Amino acid sequence: MARKTLAWSLLLGMACSIVIGSYEESFPPRTFSSNNYHEAIQRLQSFKASLTRHDSIASASSSLSTFSSPSSAPSPSLSLQGVNNPRVYRVTSYGADPTGNSDSTEALLAAIEDAAKGPSEGYLMEGIRDLGGAQINLEGGNYLISRSLKLPVAGVGNLMIHGGTIRASDNFPEDGYIIDLSPSSNGRNSLPSYNFEFITLKELLLDSNFRGGGISVINSLRTNIDNCYITHFTTNGILVQSGHETYIRNSFLGQHITAGGDKNERNFSGTGITLQGNDNAVTDVVIFSAAIGIMVTGQANAFSGVHCYNKATGFGGTGIYLKLPGLTQTRIVNSYMDYTSIVAEDPVQLHISSSFFLGDANIVLKSKNGIVNGVDIVDNMFSGSNQGVEIVQLDQSNSPFQQIDQVIVDRNIARGMKLKATVAKMSMQGNGTSWSVDFNNVLLFPNLIKNVQYSLSSSGSTFPNHALRNVSENRVVIETNEAVAANVFVTVDQSALS
Repeated sequence: MARKTLAWSLLLGMACSIVIGSYEESFPPRTFSSNNYHEAIQRLQSFKASLTRHDSIASASSSLSTFSSPSSAPSPSLSLQGVNNPRVYRVTSYGADPTGNSDSTEALLAAIEDAAKGPSEGYLMEGIRDLGGAQINLEGGNYLISRSLKLPVAGVGNLMIHGGTIRASDNFPEDGYIIDLSPSSNGRNSLPSYNFEFITLKELLLDSNFRGGGISVINSLRTNIDNCYITHFTTNGILVQSGHETYIRNSFLGQHITAGGDKNERNFSGTGITLQGNDNAVTDVVIFSAAIGIMVTGQANAFSGVHCYNKATGFGGTGIYLKLPGLTQTRIVNSYMDYTSIVAEDPVQLHISSSFFLGDANIVLKSKNGIVNGVDIVDNMFSGSNQGVEIVQLDQSNSPFQQIDQVIVDRNIARGMKLKATVAKMSMQGNGTSWSVDFNNVLLFPNLIKNVQYSLSSSGSTFPNHALRNVSENRVVIETNEAVAANVFVTVDQSALS
């Protein structure tokens, strides 16, 4: 690298000497004043700077590429494209058509191959070559492709694809993905623990043309999907399988381009995001049309700032489906479920808070093996249509919940929906010897009270003895040894937490 730098410096110095000599000969002999002298020096400096500008190199690249066909377009090393920035691969230099009129599959794949096989800066994870921040620049173009864009080899990282639109053609495979981060069939025989690491997909519009999906990330580590718009998918907008730490942020996904109230909403299909791996995060993402907004089958995932109005629950849609019975380990915060519900199968370690549920959207705890443990649903807002929909609903059609522990549903507020909770308070006023307080209208689980606290306030002159006589069927009975006028205050808890 040092020798190349020295060679370029010598060539540049020779060019500047020739230019200066020619420049001096073009001037008639005369005496320079101080002002003229400085003006001449500035002009020479400006001319010298123009020789080293990246724009002039890019122009040279363009002029060279015009003499070759798209299929035989020069690589960046031949076209001088990479002199100043050797790790930026501009797809038009490979013959890609930025108008989208002709197929650019081969050109895009050629750019991707050069980037993946380019110079590296050591390793990231073991077996993952560090490509040093190589960029595949789509240059704001609109490109048509007929098969998936894949990296030619596994075991590379620190690479970005950004800045343009990619559309699937009419003969694109129906089970394919526009960008497919999975090992190529002609890749290395011995794969590393992870296929790729630190791949960034940024500022992209991906149109699947109702043929397959948008992005597939298979067994990869620390993948970034940022500021993307993915539409017209039939399978998944984004599929994450195995691996971990895929971060999806600031993006929009929808099978159909709509802003709600679509007359064909009942027919929406596909899934916006499918997470089949662990330790992923979805942040500030909108899913505006799909049968399921987010399908989760991996643990320890986090969701924040998600807005789902993909397909109303009343039409059979689901906003977020947590299909991991027995070990959920999922956090959903500060999100907006817009006519779409959250469904969790046998949830174990699930946190939902600070979110807004509109249009009778609610949270459904679905029993598969009757387990619910470590669930925290607090500080949410619910708004409905006064149809009696419960903010948290139990689906025990398969089997009743029997193993219930550490479940807290509390401090939620509702308008036009029915509040349900695991903690409740009530008071009764009466004159007699028995007070029966019924909590069935508010408690989430049937026939389950694990903790009771009560107080009795009598306005009479006597001091009656009183006791908790019965707790069953979500009712609490308190009795006194004599008839008195009294107020009874009762707090019950289904969570069994101290």
